[in-house]
Amino acid sequence: MDTFNLETNREMWNEWATLHAGSEFYDVESFKKGKSSLYPVEVEEIGDVSGKSLLHLMCHFGKDTLSWARRGAKVTGVDFSDKAIDIARSLTEELELEAKFICCNLYDLPRNLDRQFDIVFTSAGVLCWLPDLEKWGYVIAQFLKSGGFFYILEGHPFLNMLLDEDSNAVKPEILRSYFYTPEPEIYQSDASYAGVKTSKIHTGKEWTHGMGDIVNSLISAGLRIDFLHEYPYIFFKAMPYMERDSEGAWRIPGDKIPLIFTLKATKP
Repeated sequence: MDTFNLETNREMWNEWATLHAGSEFYDVESFKKGKSSLYPVEVEEIGDVSGKSLLHLMCHFGKDTLSWARRGAKVTGVDFSDKAIDIARSLTEELELEAKFICCNLYDLPRNLDRQFDIVFTSAGVLCWLPDLEKWGYVIAQFLKSGGFFYILEGHPFLNMLLDEDSNAVKPEILRSYFYTPEPEIYQSDASYAGVKTSKIHTGKEWTHGMGDIVNSLISAGLRIDFLHEYPYIFFKAMPYMERDSEGAWRIPGDKIPLIFTLKATKP
């Protein structure tokens, strides 16, 4: 069942998964040699995961999931792309790691998994693919143990207003609304964000979510917000006018707006 008619997105992500696994952007060869795909801020804010059960929602082809496994977590990854899950399982076997992967639409996960976890994790570029954050919040809460926590690192809603396909853009401009609408933004593309060309033009659907939508969906699901942190940098060059700092992150000159946020919420 494709609850929200996301079949065109799934078709696009199926091709992206295959292309991403061989792309320079994802650098799977370095990952195989032991390089973690996790951002330092994620590792610092989540802390020690040794022996803890961790559910990774919208895991793509599993690099982050398996990076947590290398740090001692007992991991389960979920993604709606069967091609991505096939690659994740292949990587798991090749690297002799322990991980479980489930191919499933996030909203259908309660019908495909019956257990709870110490940590539910998701990261970097996932929320725009979700049409309903209220249901997202309830899925998260359902799979958390009492006392367990949810953690997300994500592009800030302010950043989404500025994203510009013009490679010659020289300054930030507000190009899209901050506010959610049930109707998606529909676009066509022959390349992915990783800079790889696809075999055909895909039709994608995305949704905008403000910070209030994100926080309130978790509160409505019964979670307690532990922190919300905002940072003026991002980990890839999202716009041509960004400048790289001494630690390799990308910033808009002046550091006047947040580009990513992190949030932790606990189930009482």
